[in-house]
This record gives sequence, C-alpha cells and structure tokens, in this order.
Amino acid sequence: MDQKTVDRDELAKYLARTLDINRFRDFCPNGLQVEGRSAIEILVTGVTASAALIEAALDFNADALLVHHGYFWRGEDARVIGPKHRRLKLLLANDINLFAYHLPLDMHPELGNNAQLANRLGLSADSRFGEDGLGWLGAATEHALVTVGDLASVIEARLGRAPLVIGDMLQPLGKIGWCTGAAQNLLADAISAGAATYLSGEISEPTVHLAREAGVTYIACGHHATERYGVQALGAHLVEQFGIQHHFIDVANPV
Repeated sequence: MDQKTVDRDELAKYLARTLDINRFRDFCPNGLQVEGRSAIEILVTGVTASAALIEAALDFNADALLVHHGYFWRGEDARVIGPKHRRLKLLLANDINLFAYHLPLDMHPELGNNAQLANRLGLSADSRFGEDGLGWLGAATEHALVTVGDLASVIEARLGRAPLVIGDMLQPLGKIGWCTGAAQNLLADAISAGAATYLSGEISEPTVHLAREAGVTYIACGHHATERYGVQALGAHLVEQFGIQHHFIDVANPV
C-alpha cells in the first residue's frame, strides 16, 4: 500500500481548529512557522526545535517537524545569526516544515501536556485556575498515591527523574494543582484555588519562599520532562487522522 500524505496547508488548518490556537494570547506564533514542501508523508515530533532535533529528523527523511517550543518568541533578538541562522538554514535547505504550538498544546483537554501528564501520573482534574484556565486542579486517582512522597516516587519512576520537592514528603497530597513547563508563576493562583500540592516543571528562589509560607508543597519535575507527552499524543492522533508516518525524537535535556 502506498504511504499516505497530507497537504501542508490542510494540516495547518486542521491543527489550528483542533488546538483552537486563536483562543490564546501567547508568547510566539502558533502554527506553521517555517514553510517547507507541500506534501507531508513523514512527521517528526519533539519538544524543542533545536539543531539536534532537526538533524535527527533528517535521518528519518522528515517532511515536517511539530514541536512545543518553536521560534520567534516575543522580545527575542530578531536577527538571523548564530544558532538561529543554523537552525533556519537546516530547515530551509532541506525543505522541512516547522509547526509549533505552545499554550494551545499545553491546554488541549485530551492531547495536551497537562492532560497527558495527568494520565501518566494518575491524576484527574475537576477544575481550572489561572489565566485562560492554564492551571489544572484535581486529585490522585490511584489508591497508592496518598502522600507527597508517594507522588514523588511515581514521578521518578514514570518521568525518569527525581523531582525537587519543597515541603514534607509525609504530607497528604490533598487537592493537587498542576501546569506543565515554566508555570511557577501560577503558584499563587493554585493556592487561591485550594491546592495543597502544586506540580510544575520549574521553580525559582522566590517561589520556594511562597510555597513554604503558604504551606503548599511544590514539586518541580523538570520543564522538558513535563512537556514530552503532548507532542507524542498529537503525532499519534495525526497518524490516525491522515495515515502519515510519525516518529517522536526525545533530545535529552536535564532541565
């Protein structure tokens, strides 16, 4: 059977509808960021459109890359020099499309990073908090998840890294708030929403003090580690929808 392809512009429109990209005020353009060949047969997904990811995609003869972290962030240097030049040159010279979805991929109720992380860790959301409902609030669904230490052990086993925990490992989990990636700025919203435990990718010095003073346990799992699963789920969905090939490439990142 001949391998199926999807038209680049058809795919862009489908993803815009599916991820509802116009709903969000984001820090970067969501959608097709770099135009390549019109027919897409092989799709590679990854977290960040680094040179390493593009080079790995070339080994798969990829027609398109789909990532969570693309290019053209608000406030970045607009000049095409240094690493930006190298990345864009690799894409353009090889006629590879780059699709990138930031907040829309975090937020999709089934395919998004928040939803996929919850599935992986045994969490279930019943409400949202923060701007655009970026933060999710709920509880553990697995009977073995009772204390903070239980959840920390599950994170280490299923995400492949030990989280940084600010708080008491023996404390009951209570209501759990979570938001993947760099969502430490949602901690105050999580506290107002009633979270006793908050899980995200990153944490900084002032966030530690806020968590301690509010009596909320903060679990930092790693930015990259919390955002590996949305692109995989979206890629698998596109295989079902269009019959194209899909390969997820995980470029190792300790952060």
